[in-house]
Amino acid sequence: MSEETQGHYAHTKEADLLGGGQTGRRIKVVMLGAGSGFTEPLMTDILNIPGLDGGELALVDIDLERLELAHQLVEKIVELMGKKGSWQVTATADRRKALAGADYIVNCIEVSGLKAVRLDYEIPLKYGVDQCIGDTVGPGGLMKALRTIPTWVEVLKDAEELCPKALVLNYTNPMGMMILAASHVSNMQVVGLCHSVQGTSHLLARHAEVPYAEMQWKCAGINHLAWFTELTHEGRDLYPILFEKARDPNSEFYQGDPIRCDIMLHFGAFVTESSGHFSEYLPYYRKRKDLLEKYTRSGYRGESGFYANNWPKWREARDEERRQAIRGERQIRTSRSWEYASWIIEAHQTNKPFVIHGNVINHGLIDNLPQGQCVEVPVMIDRNGFNPCYFGPLPPHMAAICRSNMAMIEVAVIAALERSREAAFHSLLLDPLTAAVCSPAEIKQMTEELIDSQIELLPGFEK
Repeated sequence: MSEETQGHYAHTKEADLLGGGQTGRRIKVVMLGAGSGFTEPLMTDILNIPGLDGGELALVDIDLERLELAHQLVEKIVELMGKKGSWQVTATADRRKALAGADYIVNCIEVSGLKAVRLDYEIPLKYGVDQCIGDTVGPGGLMKALRTIPTWVEVLKDAEELCPKALVLNYTNPMGMMILAASHVSNMQVVGLCHSVQGTSHLLARHAEVPYAEMQWKCAGINHLAWFTELTHEGRDLYPILFEKARDPNSEFYQGDPIRCDIMLHFGAFVTESSGHFSEYLPYYRKRKDLLEKYTRSGYRGESGFYANNWPKWREARDEERRQAIRGERQIRTSRSWEYASWIIEAHQTNKPFVIHGNVINHGLIDNLPQGQCVEVPVMIDRNGFNPCYFGPLPPHMAAICRSNMAMIEVAVIAALERSREAAFHSLLLDPLTAAVCSPAEIKQMTEELIDSQIELLPGFEK
């Protein structure tokens, strides 16, 4: 079984013997950024946790219209699931009011994204830096960090004052930068959550044509660039099957993920993020028009500007879907998803160990990645909270690709915490894709243009 499968389903007799934890108590979960698309599935998942007597789902958003939509939708889900007597849903724009006494904080905030998403894409493109998503590394990731991390720091300070024992579950990108920044400023227990490991492991089981529950694997690295270093079924290595399919450019496997397949063929292992997003972590595929034409496809497979062109429309569509659900025109899912949040809460409440893949600080977890930086590894959850698991070394060439991005991430965090133009420039000097395209002088000019274009969104920076 994979670690995910063990975590989801192995609430074994042995685990039961470890102790009952806090089963049956009422809990308070705070959802920061209730306008997020994560709100509906995560709140539904929490309502599916067995053994809880209920509690409070506290929704927070500074966009009052979207906050009200979220409030009405979650109330409807609570009623639909027959939980109205046990769960209270509150909504406020005052995060301090919501955070008081919280047991769990789910962070899904978006800071000024609508105002900046086109700038994050179009300005770097003028300099030849072509991004598909652009919200975790590179110019887009840097700018999102500069906008988001100052607010994130304030959230963590409020949490230390108002709910110091709460577990903090971060879904907001840029993931690596958010978790690293948290480690610099806060003592809260924080984990970064992404569904790329779950999604990719299911994808690989399908293409290897084995039952997911029977597939065994190991995976570690950094967010969006974690490597499946082992992939077996009943002791049989599955990579030869995947290699054969990847060598056929007309296969469903290759066409669905051309860049991930190409990297697997050359590096020897598959990675966790879609071809389009993953390509931004690399110096190989987005630096020339002919390479883009050869290796990228539509949508998440590498389309230029895919996120900038579509995210505002996705946001509007999600709001309309909420209105439809509130009016009874759309069926609401009430089953539990594979998103990690509710499984973490259940494991913490019941003390039944559960394994996720989370983003945490590397304190002796991956030997050949920088210590003190953010990595993605198996993390065991129990009543003590987050317990990261030792992985060991990655194959050296895989570790090197991770390290090249970790250098950029480290300096970008300094830029965000210190409001430093110089550090922002230095971070892009180290970015693998930007460095493959631009000279240092061009990177300097691009950084200045990016910051100046968003100066009103960047408190602490001067024009």
